[in-house]
Parts: sequence; structure tokens; C-alpha cells
Amino acid sequence: QVQLVESGGGLVQAGGSLRLSCTASGIIFSVNAMAWHRQGPGKQRELVAAVSSGGLTRYAGSVKGRFTISRDNAKNTVYLQMNSLKPEDTAAYYCTVPGTNFWGKGTLVTVSS
Repeated sequence: QVQLVESGGGLVQAGGSLRLSCTASGIIFSVNAMAWHRQGPGKQRELVAAVSSGGLTRYAGSVKGRFTISRDNAKNTVYLQMNSLKPEDTAAYYCTVPGTNFWGKGTLVTVSS
């Protein structure tokens, strides 16, 4: 049974930082790409960042230069470091395995102005 468990969300002021974590079980973590998606209030779900099994990364244009995705294969964990947060980053953030229907339950990030 695949489980993706996110943590690290919360309330932060604009300009602040948060680090999200997602720990995976039930998959061979090291061979899978991992990604973070988000869905803000009244918005469509969007890809935020992804990291390949080899560590190559890509980002949505709206977060490039502010967010960093990384992975620790020894801990089966993927991270999303979010800096210079903006109110428009407010969303539920989901950990996903690209190419599958494996999604976590999400963690809520709220950025106040």
C-alpha cells in the first residue's frame, strides 16, 4: 500500500519561509520521480516542482528562484523549501509520484499579507 504523508504546512507572513516534507512508503522511492502540486482557493491544481530519480529538478515559473525541491533517498523523503512566500502561494500542497495516481492528503499553506 502506497502512502505519501506530507507535513510542514502552516500560517506564515508574506516574505517568510516554510519547508514541506513528504515521506513515502510502499514504493521503491529511489527510482521514482517525485513532485509537489498545489491547489489554491478557486484555482486549478498545478505542478509546483518535480525532481527526477537522478536529482534533476524543474519548477513552475511562478515559484522559480523562491522554492527548492530536494530529496533524501535514505529517508524516503522529498522536501519543498519555500522562501519569499507570497499570499498567492496560499494553497493545499500535495506530494505526488509523477505518472501514477499516488497523491498524499495534502498540507495547507496559508500566507498572510
